[in-house]
Amino acid sequence: MTRFAKDPAALARLTPEQYRVTQQCGTEMPGTGALLHNKEPGIYVDVVSGEPLFASSDKFDSGSGWPSFTRPIEPANVKELGDESHGMIRTEVRSAHGDSHLGHVFNDGPRDRGGLRYCINSASLRFIHRDDMEKEGYGAYLNQAGDKR
Repeated sequence: MTRFAKDPAALARLTPEQYRVTQQCGTEMPGTGALLHNKEPGIYVDVVSGEPLFASSDKFDSGSGWPSFTRPIEPANVKELGDESHGMIRTEVRSAHGDSHLGHVFNDGPRDRGGLRYCINSASLRFIHRDDMEKEGYGAYLNQAGDKR
């Protein structure tokens, strides 16, 4: 069994907004996410399973109103699914182990960094500062956490 899985205790601790976003495929209002302007070094993990999803070194300001990343920290931890809701054709992004709705991926990201924009809801993420990564069991990702900006 994987170290990361949908955790019933974590589900019980979710705020109503976190539950709506991660379990009911919701979207937070643009510009409102707690992690939108975070520039601290560290990683972003699934709020439900704890699986590593994105690194601060891959975060950029897309101007979209949601935290944006150029790539997942562990591609195997991020599933991409077709999404035709709301009259649009998009690609939904979900955590592989926690099955949390994270957001969507678009092909309008920085060309020099691969061209992708993972547009992610803050409500689906927990940020772990670089200083806390080792003690929380994420030491293997320290090289991707970046420096303070």
